[in-house]
Amino acid sequence: MDAFTLTTAYEILRRPLDQVLGQLSATLAPAVPHTGAAELSTHCAHSPFKTTGAADGLGTADLAPLLAAGVPGEPWQGTVRLGGRSRTVLAVTSGATARHSLLVLLREDGSPPAGPDGLALAQGLWNLVTAHLDRFATEAMPGALARSRTAADTRARVTAELTTAHVAALSGLLSVLRSGGLDAPAARAAATELAAAALVEARAARRQDREIAEEPAREAFGRLAEQLRPMLRHSPVRLELGPPPESRSLPADVAHGARSIVRALLLILLDQEGLSRVHVGWRLTEDELWAAVRDDGPGLFEACEIGAGTVRDRLDVLGGRLEIEAVPHWGTTMTAVLPLASPDPRVAAVHPLAGLGEREVEVLTHLALGHRNRRIAAELHISESTVKFHVANILGKLGVASRGEAAALFHAAA
Repeated sequence: MDAFTLTTAYEILRRPLDQVLGQLSATLAPAVPHTGAAELSTHCAHSPFKTTGAADGLGTADLAPLLAAGVPGEPWQGTVRLGGRSRTVLAVTSGATARHSLLVLLREDGSPPAGPDGLALAQGLWNLVTAHLDRFATEAMPGALARSRTAADTRARVTAELTTAHVAALSGLLSVLRSGGLDAPAARAAATELAAAALVEARAARRQDREIAEEPAREAFGRLAEQLRPMLRHSPVRLELGPPPESRSLPADVAHGARSIVRALLLILLDQEGLSRVHVGWRLTEDELWAAVRDDGPGLFEACEIGAGTVRDRLDVLGGRLEIEAVPHWGTTMTAVLPLASPDPRVAAVHPLAGLGEREVEVLTHLALGHRNRRIAAELHISESTVKFHVANILGKLGVASRGEAAALFHAAA
């Protein structure tokens, strides 16, 4: 990878998350000319679908078939039907995430195929971007988890409301058309067919949206197992796994959070002496995920030894709780209990960064690095007065009096 590619990759990754796709599109434009770009990133629970440029009007349902058919490492270019019409595209699939992620570049009709160098650049940068962003989901840090949960809840509610309204309108229309009380049978038949097709499409789009934003429980546990095995590969402690017996779907943020919490709990238990095995298991009730880590150690673990670090912060964000049972000479069991439904907003707000918007978190990140307003404005491409406005909001929402106190809160939550 040459210096130019490294520099362009750096410029992409340093952007705020909502600007990454735009910068990636601008970087690829000289090598692969295009009018717009869209992504479907399954690692992102709150905003898996994004567009820039002339990609407005597309939706998750347009890209889902391309994602399903894509092969990581093998960019595909050709003509597909998107947004109701044929479009010339370059589709790039990344295997850097467990469920793959898709980048689609919309090209002018009749554009010559991209050459090998352009394809290699698009594939390499998309792999890098998705691996970078997947880390945020994998680590599930409290601040990012809180923002993801809030945005995911809003997105799910809006999608459900729009779909319900669409289905209700189409169902009402179909009932009138099928009543036979209208004249012109041919027109009624044609309208009935169109309304029925639209109804099927609406329901299919909702199903696809849920598939992107959720993970089957057994698949989510399988990803956890892949993360845990290297931790004990050269350890005398034997790892036993108990996957959930059923494969109901979990909200993606719950799956991310559960994996992160279990890894942290396992590391805490492995720090003890005298262990020969640990058991990690998940089970689902109607409303909760129970993620347990059990050892055969001395059983003298104190609840206070967990401290108030990121494990409890993640649990607070998800509205969960931690149960600890230690039996002398038999071992310790730590169980994270996570609700499958969204927590009460008053519970989620326990985390100090939960009430901040995405732009405010970006500004706070720069504050924590000691940057002044002018530099923040330049980095985020906004005016200094806008920075001052965000800083004032941040101080108010966090209940602190100075930039230093805000920075300290940020570091404590990181």
